[in-house]
Amino acid sequence: MSRVAFGKPIAQHGVMQERIAEARIMIEQARLLTLKAAYMMDTVGNKGARGEIAMIKVARSNVACQVIDWAIQAHGGGICDNFPLAHTYASARTLWLADGPDEVHRNAIAKLERGKYAAA
Repeated sequence: MSRVAFGKPIAQHGVMQERIAEARIMIEQARLLTLKAAYMMDTVGNKGARGEIAMIKVARSNVACQVIDWAIQAHGGGICDNFPLAHTYASARTLWLADGPDEVHRNAIAKLERGKYAAA
């Protein structure tokens, strides 16, 4: 709200409003998937929730890195000591790597989905 470009706050520019809205939607989707995974872990156990666990491992990292990247761009690069964005992005990306490749999680999700329809 305090950064100004072309005579008005960056947050009032059309592209930034689109990104703010999209970020809010993505974050809320990831939160709801997280809550669903946690609920399922509590009610049907980790094995029963493995699809939701795999989904959130992919979704949360993608959302975090995308939203942080947009924030870096909004701050004109954001790679300075004034904002913790570079460190935040590096931390999110490191956690993404530590949790294993998205391809492995996606394959697990696909296998579970295929299994739902194999008997049909």
